[in-house]
Amino acid sequence: METKVTKMMMSPMKMNRGSEKDEEENDKRAEKEEDKKKEEVGEEEGSQQEKGRLMLADGLAEKGPKPLSFVAGQRVSNGLPSTAPQSPTETTGTPGAGSQDTASGSGGGGAGPAGGLRTLVVQQMSLERPRETWSKKMDFLLSVIGYAVDLGNVWRFPYICYQNGGGAFLLPYMLMAVFGGVPLFYMELALGQFHRSGCISIWKHICPIFKGIGFAICIIALYIAFYYNTIMAWSLYYLLSCFRPTLPWASCSNSWNTANCKVYTYTDRNVSWSNSSTSPAEEFYTRQVLQVHLSPGLHQLGSVSWQLALCLLFIFTIVYFSIWKGVKTSGKVVWVTATFPYLVLLVLLVRGCTLPGAWRGVVFYLQPDWQKLLSTTVWVDAAAQIFFSLGPGFGVLLAFASYNPFHNNCYKDALLTSSVNCLTSFLSGFVIFTVLGYMAEMRQQDVSAVAKDAGPSLLFIIYAEAIANMPASTFFAVIFFLMLIMLGLDSTFAGLEGVITAMIDEFPQLLAKRRELFVFGLVCVCYLGALSTLTYGGAYVVKLFEEYATGPAVITVVLLEVIAVSWFYGTDRFCRDVQLMLGIYPGWFWRVCWVAICPCFLLFIIISFLAFPPEVRLFDYQYPAWTNVLGYCIGVSSFICVPTYMVYYLLRAKGSFKQRLLKSITPVPSSEGHRDYIVTNAV
Repeated sequence: METKVTKMMMSPMKMNRGSEKDEEENDKRAEKEEDKKKEEVGEEEGSQQEKGRLMLADGLAEKGPKPLSFVAGQRVSNGLPSTAPQSPTETTGTPGAGSQDTASGSGGGGAGPAGGLRTLVVQQMSLERPRETWSKKMDFLLSVIGYAVDLGNVWRFPYICYQNGGGAFLLPYMLMAVFGGVPLFYMELALGQFHRSGCISIWKHICPIFKGIGFAICIIALYIAFYYNTIMAWSLYYLLSCFRPTLPWASCSNSWNTANCKVYTYTDRNVSWSNSSTSPAEEFYTRQVLQVHLSPGLHQLGSVSWQLALCLLFIFTIVYFSIWKGVKTSGKVVWVTATFPYLVLLVLLVRGCTLPGAWRGVVFYLQPDWQKLLSTTVWVDAAAQIFFSLGPGFGVLLAFASYNPFHNNCYKDALLTSSVNCLTSFLSGFVIFTVLGYMAEMRQQDVSAVAKDAGPSLLFIIYAEAIANMPASTFFAVIFFLMLIMLGLDSTFAGLEGVITAMIDEFPQLLAKRRELFVFGLVCVCYLGALSTLTYGGAYVVKLFEEYATGPAVITVVLLEVIAVSWFYGTDRFCRDVQLMLGIYPGWFWRVCWVAICPCFLLFIIISFLAFPPEVRLFDYQYPAWTNVLGYCIGVSSFICVPTYMVYYLLRAKGSFKQRLLKSITPVPSSEGHRDYIVTNAV
């Protein structure tokens, strides 16, 4: 810029009129040149503003690479401190651009001269709350493993394995896992991670008319919470009983024992065992913990056991303070609850292998009976076991995956966690059957006679009795029942988190800022719903819920889920979503499984269940016919949400029936891509 720097230092008396005119002309010429330079600078800055577009970093974008641009000089409200000026020119700036450029901060003017660089951080103002994420990748993996590996891996798989041909059962088990369980597991992780929603609100992005599936899943999760935590209360009762001078189920000298009670030891060969004989472990379980002898059946459950009520209250207290803050807290708790059971399993396996007669149990566990493979029951049991072991359809995998980063490799996660789950089931078989072989050696019976008990009885009677006859029995009893509690806690965390995530995502305005209160209310509902399982006949209620409340209902729900995703949402669209997240397009194997094999896999289980309903029996109690009707009503009560919501949606929608139907199967684009961005290298 040019200013007036020359003045005649002459006396006014000596200045003539000519010099005054020359000076005025020079001043005018200088002002014109100054204005011209200002215009040139303004044009240069304007062109620089057009060229200097700030590319928004898309690392946080949820839907793949979608770069957004921001023109320098545009007014931005980011609530963040501005960067310091890069040069003195930035401080002074030009009047034209500086007053508008608030992006460079207060006191800074304009975009600066060409070549002046700075880094700006811009946070988009969004009406949506930023979604919580896992603190570490291992938090997610341990949570999924802890959810998939539960009490059923310890008692159900070993029993089903030897019942269905031993080592031969592994063939249908692996086939059902490869073609049915793992594809469903992978599909749910991918859906949750892409749409970042719980099991209710996710359906508006897939197929809105199937939203009732989400509500059905939440009801099923509540039914599970009503009875599953009671098993942990039994384990806690056993754990507290371990701190007596001697284990109470090791002798027949207690107040609850009967005349049929007989103690077996490895060195005492004088005791004869008859069909009417009962072990002290069996009487402790049935007459002291459950007290089922005080209830004639489901028609008269009796009073609530205050000891079990306190144990269950303690369990739910742990659950509440583990999940009340979200995955940030539960992700830390699973570092203990998911890893401790593996340590205990290894200790018990080593101890079991050193027991006399352990080899008999291992042979019985793995000896193949290939003729069993010709039975349809074996394939049904294999399909049901892998399905309930991996646990798709309970809303948990959708919820856990929704807290992952968008580009997390959920494909590897699915393969890793499902493999760990199957291997854990196989390992648990050795832990159980080495002890069953030891019991058969003590009783001088076949392993098949010892292993007649299934379900919780296998752990609370047979295994507890074996521990009582071991050296250092108190130590092994403590770690064993601690392991059972840890296995159950992981699954409870996951099941309730699935419900919490679904409800908060569906009603964010009401529940998002009140998570602690909502979780407290949910835990209270679960505790009150579980009171019927704490009565003298509570074991009968647990068995009823286990057989009817979850089995056929959740399988039917998952069948509809697969149909909605593969046939309505479309496999091609779903595969493009996976490619956008992972950079790889799922191969033909996965596409065929999702479209055809998985629906057939689930339909096979449902038809088998309806054609051959299970005979429900517990101890000496045969469930009457009216309990079957009650059980089916419990199962239908959750599934009825699906057709009910379909009718509600079609009645509520506007337009002709064809328009309503078209709208009901048209997914709504997800807005999860509109989140916070980082502006880098702004000119």
